Amino acid sequence: MRLRDRICLVTGASSGIGWETARRLAGRGNTIVAVARREARLRELVASIAGDAPKSFHLAGDLTDRGFAESIVAETVARCGRIDVLVNNAAMPMHKLATRVTPDEVELTMRTNFLSPVWTATAALPHMLRARSGVIANVSSFSALVVPPREGTYAASKAALDKWSEGLWNDLAGSGVHVALVHPGPIETEIWEKRQEQSGYAGKRWPASDVARAIERAIERRQHQVVVPARNPALVAARVLRHVAPGLLRTSMRRLDPPPRSFDVGGGR
Repeated sequence: MRLRDRICLVTGASSGIGWETARRLAGRGNTIVAVARREARLRELVASIAGDAPKSFHLAGDLTDRGFAESIVAETVARCGRIDVLVNNAAMPMHKLATRVTPDEVELTMRTNFLSPVWTATAALPHMLRARSGVIANVSSFSALVVPPREGTYAASKAALDKWSEGLWNDLAGSGVHVALVHPGPIETEIWEKRQEQSGYAGKRWPASDVARAIERAIERRQHQVVVPARNPALVAARVLRHVAPGLLRTSMRRLDPPPRSFDVGGGR
């Protein structure tokens, strides 16, 4: 896909990866439909890209509401006549010991990180299929490939997104619609400040602009799956150990973020 004069809907656009992706795509002369809950930040984003993408606009709301998730696609098509690119980036963290996570928290994480991309993509697909053209870029996480401590719920939501995306690769073959899957590693975004519990990770964090650049390449080159940062030794080693020495990987994870010395047992149901 030649990335110019396209209609690009980007969720989670109020900060981090979504913000950088919207700005990068706008810089190529594409119209951006920016979606997130924080309207003030969206207004700021749209104002900052007006020179490159004057027809861009924002839609503020909660993507865990299925009606809103589907409406942003309908509004995009109504105002722009089509939708060429959908970047499903909106997500929430759930960094919490498994014994402390509640069913309600699991449900909210799944609605945000998995179901909302399903709702938006399912709404966009008929328009893309009729045009026999389009790209859906789903932003997953490296934790879906190798699960860190306290990340089971978050990783499960992203793993569901992974497998659903992989299914689309097969089901959409020959349709002209491409699905890209992007796995960011430790990226410098607001998610670190929103964690429910502290993390033992104290290593390097890569800039969100690196992920935005990878999303751009995946769209334009029709790549199926990319990891950011690519070929990082630590991430490569983790993936290898996951398959050839899982016990060693678990030991390393426990050293990175030790479990509690004792576990509270609440009243079960």
